[in-house]
Amino acid sequence: MKTSRSLVGYFATAGLLLGLTLRAAVSPQPPPLPPVASLAELQAKIEAHVTQPKFAGAAWGVKIVSLDTGRTLYEHAANRRLSPASNSKLYSAALALDQLGADYRMHTPILASTAADAAGELKGNLIVSGRGDPSWDPRRLKQDFMTVFAPFVAVVKTAGVRRITGDVVADATYFRSTPQGGSWTADDMNDYYGAEISAITVDDNYVDLRVVPGAAVGAPCVIEMMQPHSGLTLDNRTQTIAAGGARSISVLRVPGETTVRIFGELPLGGKEETTEATVPRPALWFAAGLKVALERAGVAVGGGARGVRWPEATVTAPGDVKLGEVVSTPLREFLPVMMKQSQNLQADLIFAHVGESRRVPATTVWTRSEDLALAGLKEFLERHALRPEDVIFDEGSGLSRNNLTTAAATVALLQFMAKHRDVVVFADSLPIAGVDGTLRRRMKGTPAEGKVHAKTGTLRWTTALSGYVNSASGERLAFSLILNRYPAAPGRSASQELDEVAALLARYSGPK
Repeated sequence: MKTSRSLVGYFATAGLLLGLTLRAAVSPQPPPLPPVASLAELQAKIEAHVTQPKFAGAAWGVKIVSLDTGRTLYEHAANRRLSPASNSKLYSAALALDQLGADYRMHTPILASTAADAAGELKGNLIVSGRGDPSWDPRRLKQDFMTVFAPFVAVVKTAGVRRITGDVVADATYFRSTPQGGSWTADDMNDYYGAEISAITVDDNYVDLRVVPGAAVGAPCVIEMMQPHSGLTLDNRTQTIAAGGARSISVLRVPGETTVRIFGELPLGGKEETTEATVPRPALWFAAGLKVALERAGVAVGGGARGVRWPEATVTAPGDVKLGEVVSTPLREFLPVMMKQSQNLQADLIFAHVGESRRVPATTVWTRSEDLALAGLKEFLERHALRPEDVIFDEGSGLSRNNLTTAAATVALLQFMAKHRDVVVFADSLPIAGVDGTLRRRMKGTPAEGKVHAKTGTLRWTTALSGYVNSASGERLAFSLILNRYPAAPGRSASQELDEVAALLARYSGPK
């Protein structure tokens, strides 16, 4: 068991939230804002902000607590259930760390339906039995797409297999869930952030499309699919328009279809556009790529490429021969991608994997992976008295509009994780204001820059920000800011309303 460390020790050793300079200034800064000198002044400023008439039709939930003293510095409708959007990932990350641990790795078995003979001929199928590993991600690693298959090819060749007479099968039935998370909306499924959830996932289950203006006005744009073997076909409905015209590109793939329709216009001689298209049945995409990779490596494949997913029957059987396995990077390396980039699919994969790790022989076969994870989340919150009655989730990434929680519950979770054995991993996974992740462009040049470490959350009519900050006097604070049903005025985003409060916390110089 790892030695527990308090958040005090973590902040001291890691240098987070202690006012350290994380980036040198690159341009003249405006005069510093005066400190907020007392608790009464802080409370008055936040109250004046969240009760402005422009928020009359909106709903705020706010809670700010000192980690040093445990006292509540400010709260406003802290018990109101609101949509947290991707603040849901705080709960998923905490659950995964608590149940699995930061050093946990996923093991993906590579099986053969029969043993290879002395000549290296496998007279049957090669099967990759997925477990939801999110790290097969060459795009993020800036690698060629085909490199993702190298570990699998190495296992097959090390096992002495030289020819496969059957199929290459990617079996994704380990997750007993639909390809979309609970209560997602239909239009989510067209965009990269709503890519299919699959126990076999490659490159986050979407392809990049490069769109370049044509050679003449009226000509279609030139479209290149950057990743191979996806099975997608392109229906190019774009046009090149006169130089200086407005650029507009949109992509549509109807759920269940493999045709990607690209609409829009790019001006002659203008810049290229990069967009995305989600890939249906990503296990099949993986199998097709692996078959090609095996053949390039000298392993002949007589059959085809197949992908199976629940509720289809698994192709694995008790008599299968295990050739080896591919082991993921540890959970501590997944979380910064999931949290800093707010990557929905990776959150969903980890959440479903947590759910499946809870399945026992007595669990009914129709109980979904997501439901097991949700039950695990409820038990986790109950076990640690983290206001489980406030948390009503349908899934783990926050893409569901049905997920509900309160500022009070979120702060309770942050307080608990501040003393958790894996506090370093949890806190270090959060975006840093003005520095990285989804906060890299926010709060720059304010007292919050480099000091606020918090998870963002954004859906239509929802914006949230919850995490940690050190005040100007060094007091360590946990906070949750959730704003729903607020249409921002032109030229100002809803997230700016939250950033103002976070900056006030960084300016607070009152006594501990």
